[in-house]
Amino acid sequence: MKLVRYGTAGAEWPGLLDDQGRVRDLSGHVDDLSGAALTAAGLARLAALDPATLPLVPGQPQQDLRLGACVAGVGKFIGVGLNYADHAAESGMDVPSEPVLFTKWTSCIAGPDDDVHLPAGSTATDWEVELGIVIGDGGRDIPEDRALDHVAGYCVINDISERDWQIRRGGSWDKGKGFDGFGPVGPWLVTRDEIADPQALRLWLEVDGTMRQDGTTATMVFGVAHLVAYCSRFATLMPGDLITTGTPPGVGMGQKPPVYLRGGQVMRLGIDGLGTQTQRVVG
Repeated sequence: MKLVRYGTAGAEWPGLLDDQGRVRDLSGHVDDLSGAALTAAGLARLAALDPATLPLVPGQPQQDLRLGACVAGVGKFIGVGLNYADHAAESGMDVPSEPVLFTKWTSCIAGPDDDVHLPAGSTATDWEVELGIVIGDGGRDIPEDRALDHVAGYCVINDISERDWQIRRGGSWDKGKGFDGFGPVGPWLVTRDEIADPQALRLWLEVDGTMRQDGTTATMVFGVAHLVAYCSRFATLMPGDLITTGTPPGVGMGQKPPVYLRGGQVMRLGIDGLGTQTQRVVG
């Protein structure tokens, strides 16, 4: 299934995509795409529905029908840093021996095509296309060989980062990662059964039509199963929690000289099978 949340910001409704790419309303069956709706049992109930029997939502998604973040009620938004060796190299940092974890504040979550507003005084706002993991059944100390059983599905995430605040303004990554709008999520949550191998997905990002990132999840230092198991050592993972898994090379910080976002530019990014995002940068 491809699950979506549609409507005006802050008042989205749950839905799913039918075979024609149209949105069908799920509000008669779930309040939102959060909590119990994302567990294995909850997703099985949704999968048993016939999309043709669900109300058709007017409009074309990502054209005249706005999509919000594809998951609601996110309790934890966990980031993984330097998880591609070639990205670590372009950042001038060592490849980590264990996953580098940080948090993105949940107030940064936005729809996949919402405008990105540069923070006041920003000089180094950067892009990062990433594979997002949505947790289904929760757990603590999850064994790696069972970790994928705890995944509801996957989505596209742009881990937007203000590098001055992330690196040079006191040493806390969270400050540069959590500005409002710095976490576009979606367009849809693609359930785990539709992705044969999360370590074989192309991901890419362009700015104003110029390709900046073009990589594959095959080159992750730590794969999806390892990350889910590792994160569960430090906190109980809950349905709807997000883990964003790191970015391939090509970020603005890695250009020589560095190139950062400016007002008026447009980012477009995507992952095989998971859809695309388009964001206009507002200065």
